[in-house]
Amino acid sequence: MFADLIFVNGVIRTMADGIARAVAVRDGRIVAVGADTDVTPLIGESTEVVDLAGRALLPGFQDSHVHPVLAGLTMIRCDLHDARDADEALELIAAYAAAHPEQEWIGGGGWSMDWFPGGTPARGLLDAIVPDRPIHLINQDGHGAWVNTEALQMCGVDAETRDPQDGRIEREADGYPQGTLHEGAAHLVGDHLPEPTPDDLLRALRAGQERLHSVGVTAWQDAMVSPEVQRAYESAAAAGILTGRVVGALWWDRERGAEQIPELIERRRATGRFRTTSVKIMQDGVAENFTAAMTSSYLDGCGCGTGNHGLSFVDPIALRDHVTRLDAAGFQVHIHAVGDRAAREALDAFARAREVNGRNDNRHHIAHLQVVHPEDVPRFAALDITANMQPLWAAYEPAMNDLTIPFLGPERAEWQYPFGELHRTGAPLAAGSDWPVSSADPLLGIHVAVNRSIPGEPYDVFLPHQCLDVTTAFTAYTLGTARVNHLESDTGTIEVGKYADLVVLDRDPFTEPGRILEAAVVATYVEGRQVYSRLPDRKPVHTA
Repeated sequence: MFADLIFVNGVIRTMADGIARAVAVRDGRIVAVGADTDVTPLIGESTEVVDLAGRALLPGFQDSHVHPVLAGLTMIRCDLHDARDADEALELIAAYAAAHPEQEWIGGGGWSMDWFPGGTPARGLLDAIVPDRPIHLINQDGHGAWVNTEALQMCGVDAETRDPQDGRIEREADGYPQGTLHEGAAHLVGDHLPEPTPDDLLRALRAGQERLHSVGVTAWQDAMVSPEVQRAYESAAAAGILTGRVVGALWWDRERGAEQIPELIERRRATGRFRTTSVKIMQDGVAENFTAAMTSSYLDGCGCGTGNHGLSFVDPIALRDHVTRLDAAGFQVHIHAVGDRAAREALDAFARAREVNGRNDNRHHIAHLQVVHPEDVPRFAALDITANMQPLWAAYEPAMNDLTIPFLGPERAEWQYPFGELHRTGAPLAAGSDWPVSSADPLLGIHVAVNRSIPGEPYDVFLPHQCLDVTTAFTAYTLGTARVNHLESDTGTIEVGKYADLVVLDRDPFTEPGRILEAAVVATYVEGRQVYSRLPDRKPVHTA
């Protein structure tokens, strides 16, 4: 039988058996990998032949921690991700408000803490441009919101409002809310926004998926799946609109306890390419607003201890019980841990689950891992817990330099993003973007994982002993994430029998590690069907 699709004259990085020149695809799966002459007999009259002309072909990238529906909602609302500073953000907000006079609320997000003194934008900046409609804009990292006075007043948030257990209200000298709401405090206003409609969520999913395909991503784990987002995915899957392979991590409500587990079990199912087999628990916040859970206190601007150790959103003892029960029920558990105490609490919970339930194939993972105590690094391999990296953050940049390192202190700053040491001690690695918190582009993440610096930033290499080699970094973004998502038997490498989920790059990114980011995605395929293309000529080449 002839192939449906053939790639020739390329640099095929199989991520399994070295480098090949050609790949043949039939019925969505790879049927041959080798030299150009190996696939020539499979070319028929209807075979599409793509001459790679020296370009690279890799397994499609897979993102282990991403929020495409949230990102899509921001894209179709007031999107600030393209702004470069506070002034540009305010211009975008004013323009959006003027273009949408019919909207009762101005919602959206994408602002960055390093645009504002202390990382906390004030309500007065918004009042000056939109004084008569409530505004709620989510931080780029998803861990806070910027609101105006109208929003605070409409929601009854004032100087008498107490901080919630899982968040903090930034306040002015008289106690009145300043305009920045950290972590759970953002819900004091955010819960009053109009709920997105099913059509909104479906449009958001399609926008998010389109963006992921454009950077070569063919599979991902959505790290925050509510019942409404689950329905959007299932609708897209049933309609044939969902082209990515997706594991949905069902959101753990930290205001509740183990009584929600039966509900999560009821929501566990598969629809087409979408499966809800993971549960996401958010154990702490982020270091920039001092809510990441640390074993020792944050420092103040003078280098003295503050007594603030951050927040554990779930009681550590309860976390052990919840994880053990979820593990026994066959769920994978995906835990957000930024601080070293949160990482330790997560590892303790997984150790307890192993002790009670024994070994299994649930493939638990801990995401972010900004600060990991050196004593805990070897525990990942010992417990077979995947280190779910967001490598783009492992570099010197304004938020790191101004809002993080001074408040961690020199010793703890050296414990940040220990990807190299995790790899050397045998931890399984997966990689993701956390988009829209940061760029969805895997090549940018891989570049930073290898070089520990962001191109164009005038800073030194960040903790160079934690750099990964090129193959390890690409593997984390392909086979490593495929393993976390239980997809490695069908994806993650270019091998006969696997799905033809592939990405074409305009050059081989393995040859010059310092220039990985210069490579660009040319085309993306899922089961041999093109879902994104910049190829100049897509016409089939017919060869007898």
